[in-house]
Amino acid sequence: MTRFVYPALLTADEKDGGFVVTFRDLPEAITQGDSLEQALNEAADCLEESIALRIDDKLEIPQPSQPKNREHLVAVPAQTALKAALYLAMCEKGMSKVELASTLNIHEKEVRRILSPHHATKLSTMERTLAVLGQRVELQISAK
Repeated sequence: MTRFVYPALLTADEKDGGFVVTFRDLPEAITQGDSLEQALNEAADCLEESIALRIDDKLEIPQPSQPKNREHLVAVPAQTALKAALYLAMCEKGMSKVELASTLNIHEKEVRRILSPHHATKLSTMERTLAVLGQRVELQISAK
């Protein structure tokens, strides 16, 4: 099972006020906010962009670590999590975009769109594509 909820550390910024947010699993993901609420909102945006960058640059997407004391859990938005799951499944199977397109009987350009973190893709398309790779979507709703 792949999860896309990462621990974030919010550190009070003594000099400028607010909070600096870092993710130990994704060292490039650093942001800040003037309040706890704003810092957590910025953290979600930063996390999404970090995952999107890793997909675009064909880099590893690490599994989230277990949270430590004082860390807050931040979820990757659902659309980006599905695209990351698809990307990871393709990497695991060693499947190219061309091979996936052939399996789905669609053009390779469409697979590029499906994988693109900045392109909206229908849930049914994501589910069908993940199913071809032996994956299924399970939705979990948790309290904040």
